[in-house]
Amino acid sequence: MLETLFIRLGSKAHDPIQWLIWSNPENEVIASGDLSHASDLSHLTEKAAQRKVVGFVPASEIALKRLKVPGKSSRAITAAAPYMLEDELAQDVESLFFAYANLAKDQDDNNCFAAAVDREQLARWLLWLEEAGIKCKTLIPDVLALPFNEGEWSAVTLNNQILLRQGLWQAAAVESNVWALISQQWASQNQAVLESENDSETESDELTSSASISINAYAQLPESPGITINAMPEELPLALLAQHVDLKFFNLLQGEFQVKDKRSANYSNWLWVASIAGIALVMNVALKGAELVKLNNQNAAIETEIIKVYKDAFPETKKVRISTIKSQLNRKLSEVGGSSSQADFLTMLNSVQPAFSEVTALKPESMKYDAKRSELRIQAISKDYQSFEKLKIGLEKQSLNVNQGAQNNLGDQVSGSFVITSKGSR
Repeated sequence: MLETLFIRLGSKAHDPIQWLIWSNPENEVIASGDLSHASDLSHLTEKAAQRKVVGFVPASEIALKRLKVPGKSSRAITAAAPYMLEDELAQDVESLFFAYANLAKDQDDNNCFAAAVDREQLARWLLWLEEAGIKCKTLIPDVLALPFNEGEWSAVTLNNQILLRQGLWQAAAVESNVWALISQQWASQNQAVLESENDSETESDELTSSASISINAYAQLPESPGITINAMPEELPLALLAQHVDLKFFNLLQGEFQVKDKRSANYSNWLWVASIAGIALVMNVALKGAELVKLNNQNAAIETEIIKVYKDAFPETKKVRISTIKSQLNRKLSEVGGSSSQADFLTMLNSVQPAFSEVTALKPESMKYDAKRSELRIQAISKDYQSFEKLKIGLEKQSLNVNQGAQNNLGDQVSGSFVITSKGSR
């Protein structure tokens, strides 16, 4: 495509969003602007329709790590890396998604270059774009699109943050109001390293004057002792990123988050036309009997769903008859905690039912109720991670506390769990 739409998302839904259309042949900005929050992304739907879309995400939400991992195969290295980083990361590694850059060993013999991001955060970014009808196959931490020159740092200011690229796989995002403190710490650390590498005071002084931290600043930065600020021509931050981004260098959307191509537009249009024709034919031929068939089908579907839910809740049951399910359910409920527990369990089921009705792509596999804790535990499967987020939102609308467990990719499906309690139980 001749033009690319770049979108820089925020960390939260209410954070501002920047966008820019870049002409690849002309190497210039076609249009740019700002959105107030994520719900305004629909304003870019039309612009994204005929252009390649590249998303930038805040470096403050990404942990870039370099490490030495034993092993020869890339599969063994990527399997071991998360647990080697466990002590360095604030979150449990099970809640993080790890993407990897295909880079050769650096001068320190690091052979693994990982980017760690919260799974729910990554899912939220994709959900925002999906809800706006924007197809984006590439997400890149914004700092990795800054210019890179060996031995020099590059910096630009964006949304009250100073973005710095310190190396090929080293970067930082610093709030503007703490820049003076952070830059002073960097300068002190650099001075200490220089002094430790020299035997004499004279040699140390000479190297300190010639080996201070050098930053190529594409926006005005406050002066800091021990840091050399090289003023570069100021540019629109997103234009700077668009000019220097290497789309082959790294993409967060890997593995389970990789965006797959959908069927061609012609095939989709054909299916749409065939569906409309089929519906019209059925309505014309079976108009009088449609309502009766519909009611019979609904009744059968409800009975099937009742039996399925019962078997999910009590998997040890082999035979279930719809005519006796009420008595069987009462007997089961009495075994787990008496009449009070029965009432709580039924109330809980009634509360979660609307949310499951809205998210039809997500199906429960098992359901267990803990009467002592007054909590309902549900194991479910879906085709994507977005369904779990939508269900969580739907349950919270029903005044329920929702603790979302780990989600695992099982081939073409995703498995996850929920622990649900009423607002007053905790």
